[in-house]
Amino acid sequence: MYVAVDDTDSVRGNCTTFLATEIIRRSGLDLIGYPRLVRLNPAVPWKTRGNGALVVRLGRGAGESTFIGNMDGKDIHCFDRASASEPDPKILLERLRPIVDELHESDADPGLLVSRVKPSPQFYWNGVRTIMDRGAVEAEVKRIGALKYEIGCGRGIVGCVCGMAWRPADSTLELLSYRPKERWGTERIFDPKTIREVEMNIPSTFNSWEERAGKVAMVPSTPCPIMYGLRGEDREDLIRGCKMISSEPLDRWLVFQTNQGTDDHIIYGASELIPNRSYYVEGVVASEAVRIRGGHVFLELATRYGSVSCAAYEPSKEFRHLFDRLAPGDRIGVMGELREEPRTLNAEKVRVISLADVFERVGNPICGECGRAMESVGKDKGYRCRRCRTKAGAPPQVKAVRWAAEGWYEPPTSARRHLSKPLKRMGLEQPVEFVNNRTQ
Repeated sequence: MYVAVDDTDSVRGNCTTFLATEIIRRSGLDLIGYPRLVRLNPAVPWKTRGNGALVVRLGRGAGESTFIGNMDGKDIHCFDRASASEPDPKILLERLRPIVDELHESDADPGLLVSRVKPSPQFYWNGVRTIMDRGAVEAEVKRIGALKYEIGCGRGIVGCVCGMAWRPADSTLELLSYRPKERWGTERIFDPKTIREVEMNIPSTFNSWEERAGKVAMVPSTPCPIMYGLRGEDREDLIRGCKMISSEPLDRWLVFQTNQGTDDHIIYGASELIPNRSYYVEGVVASEAVRIRGGHVFLELATRYGSVSCAAYEPSKEFRHLFDRLAPGDRIGVMGELREEPRTLNAEKVRVISLADVFERVGNPICGECGRAMESVGKDKGYRCRRCRTKAGAPPQVKAVRWAAEGWYEPPTSARRHLSKPLKRMGLEQPVEFVNNRTQ
């Protein structure tokens, strides 16, 4: 039986993944397959934090089991398949409703969905890339015969349907650890050096540590129950990494299968650009970069859609320096969210496809008669030698050294979106590092 829950947290706290651990703990049933954390459209204006839905499959386990966590001092396993007998959906819904009632924020609009059948996979792709139509979601709930429970406007049902519809093609894992309830909202205690050790010594992990800034990227700053989230591609590596991290005592931890780091939210080859969606757009740089107050950098790109204003905002730190180094005529691809107001394509990654030749003057022309430097006659009027009266039209130029190179560029770890695929997962390295506007 599939169970999905969404929209139970707020910016003030709580966490839908924690609620999912409570569903597993209190259901009295086995976990079939990994619990799933499914991130949906990050450009949805009303999202709270990471816009993630949680999906679990519950039943009576059969076949092999896999160790994936610990709660109440007991090891948690998931089974690779379920037995023939399914739990009664009505009884299961009534058993889980009190958990949602207890663990949702007052300004959230939770949804709880119980179903024997998964929704059409198209609902995942629509949910991760577009703004969903509520009517279509309700029709799908009816079509598959699912049972639902809503609080408030029940917006969470949309996330439930889209999350439950996910059939992983590309996927990653995240080991989420949780604090004892009495410590929620207090300062987290951990040793950053141990997190760096995990990132440096376990290659299958990613987005845990920012080496350039010496900064931890896997510990939240919100008052939610999470202690940290260790992301990677190998379950055993994540468990080994968890043992290496020195932190305050954990209440529980669990490994989730996720769509994080997959770029599933990116739309390629769109017929038109619609705000509140994320795209990959190629074009030719049409202007020098412009910086505004606050450190944000903007660049105009000539594309098949017309002129597109691309933005690298201050939180992306040295990533903005790539825009500074680009010049008109460069061909690039920009991946990111199209904001509605101001209408900008907010860069998550940039691919430099080709660099135009840029020339710079090296001084005034030299007189061929006397060997002296000529003087300017006036703007755009050329040069002449005062002594010999010889003339020249333009100063000599040489091909400039470009402080950029072809390849992919990404922001520092702490500025990346959950869904954005890191270059590490693409088997690539950024060709130039920009630190304090210098190449390193």
